[in-house]
Amino acid sequence: MTSVVPHPAGPGRLAWFSPMPPTRSGVATCSADLVRGLSGSFQIDVFVDASRHAPAPGTRSAHDFVWLHQQNPYDLIVYQMGNASVHQYMWPYLFRYPGLTVLHDAHLHHARAGALLTSGRTADYRAEFMANHPDRNPDLAELAVYGYPSYLYYYWPMTRLVVERSRLTAVHTDAIARELRQDVPGARIETIRLGHGVEIADEEAERLRQRIRARYGIAPEARVFGCFGGLSPEKRLPEILSAFAATAEHVPAARLLLVGAVPDHHDLAADIARFGVGDRTVITGYVEKDEELTAHIAASDIALNLRWPTAREVSGPWLRCMAAGKPTVIVSLAHLADVPALDPRTWAPSAAIDGEPDTVRPVTVAVDILDENHSLRAAMLRLARDPALCGALGQAARDYWRSRHAPEPTIEDYRRVIGLARSSPGPVRATLDALPHLMSSGRRTLEEALAPFGVPDPLR
Repeated sequence: MTSVVPHPAGPGRLAWFSPMPPTRSGVATCSADLVRGLSGSFQIDVFVDASRHAPAPGTRSAHDFVWLHQQNPYDLIVYQMGNASVHQYMWPYLFRYPGLTVLHDAHLHHARAGALLTSGRTADYRAEFMANHPDRNPDLAELAVYGYPSYLYYYWPMTRLVVERSRLTAVHTDAIARELRQDVPGARIETIRLGHGVEIADEEAERLRQRIRARYGIAPEARVFGCFGGLSPEKRLPEILSAFAATAEHVPAARLLLVGAVPDHHDLAADIARFGVGDRTVITGYVEKDEELTAHIAASDIALNLRWPTAREVSGPWLRCMAAGKPTVIVSLAHLADVPALDPRTWAPSAAIDGEPDTVRPVTVAVDILDENHSLRAAMLRLARDPALCGALGQAARDYWRSRHAPEPTIEDYRRVIGLARSSPGPVRATLDALPHLMSSGRRTLEEALAPFGVPDPLR
């Protein structure tokens, strides 16, 4: 996939910081696809967090980056950044070596707070909180310092410093791009498509559908709702189970297929028992291979891709379901306001389509979180009973995916933003004098480590 030795000098050499398989991460899967797709245009070295597991073939430990870059500088460093612990290792490099930062989440607070506070760096956390949110009361930082619930972090994204220190920042929706341009004047922000999912032929989809349903004893005529990805409460699992129980009273053939890992802190089995749908629900556990995840999506009729609260990410499982031509139900979110959708309260197109050509078709059903109980039940019951609407939504979703989220247009976007980032004059802020810990080279640590042995600093 990638070279693990320094490439000869020349244009188009990229250092690529990202989690990669076997890490269980949607970003890792997308990143591996991107590296393969871009390898014909660029020479790419992938740098991963070797503290989690040994680097996979074709990747290097991030610790190797500094000497490789000093020996033969890369033309651009690309950071695939998200709001999860698997991205924590990138932060020191991002500030010391600015490059193209791709924000998979518009909120980074959970990951950054976790990295700083679990290592006892409360002063650094307080300083970064205020630098990211200078118009907020500094006492708000104490909510995290004293261990208040992490859902409060969603109020303060902590992305400003990352954007300011990047040569260029890329995001996946126009709404987030507009917001970042307003919050960080002068920053270079570009929108790129997120390529994720695979399209399968109808004959293959039917074969996969039959195989997966037979595995779990699901009848061919059942109306199957599928939920894919990590099965956490944020995926609205209790709300889904409540709405599913109400739907099943009117649609006896309804079944629920829950595909993904169940976190330790969520007693999903207890919730299923509480709503009395154990005989209609299948929990598969984590599905290791992408091909098997695609097969499970093929086995469903309607996909439930709900998430709240959200770090304003674009859901990978949602894109996979659209690629498979499935009708989907999502939460109506600000960063997805441009997605053509149906409102289940009226079954009229959302305001996002106002003023658009008549050819723009709704591609999903979007539930208002303030009316979730009613709207989700209305959406599930209508879709369970209306195969024609499901078919129309599924086809529109697949067409939307082809134009917005297929691999080819995504690769084109990356070629464009890589070129823009390489020609960028540099970050908005050249220094971070008020936050010296972000720019530390480690020289003091080196001197302290060598001092007991009487060894001078070899870098002086």
